[in-house]
Amino acid sequence: MVTLRPRRIRVVCWGSAIALVLVFSLIATSLQGPTGDGYGTFQRGDQFAMVGLGVLGALAILLFTRPRVQADAWGVRVRNLIGSYELPWEVVRGVRFDRGAPWASLELHDDDLLPMVALQAADKDLAVEGVRALRRLHQAHHATPARP
Repeated sequence: MVTLRPRRIRVVCWGSAIALVLVFSLIATSLQGPTGDGYGTFQRGDQFAMVGLGVLGALAILLFTRPRVQADAWGVRVRNLIGSYELPWEVVRGVRFDRGAPWASLELHDDDLLPMVALQAADKDLAVEGVRALRRLHQAHHATPARP
């Protein structure tokens, strides 16, 4: 079994999520006293709301760490930002990683392309090795005799 996940985007997203929560927490601690020239004042609930907004923003950023590709002798499972696909090798024509493409994709027999966001060009050698591993599994599946 081969499991592939992006590396660089995960590091960037985790760092950004932590920084966002810290910034919103610092802003929350500064929310004290009057709101300006009006009669309103910042309350404890306003501070909790700011921290909550930071956590929600961090969770949105962490969605970008979701992509994953798992492959074995049976087929390939692709999980992108939104949506997951489970495909047997019989429906896959090839594994593509075109020059200049942001990520690899699966070319299907019905001429569709299924993007694999987990294999990003930003990861360079890691992505290339991942594509090679998927191509080996794909070729090994087609090299075995048909099952009854």
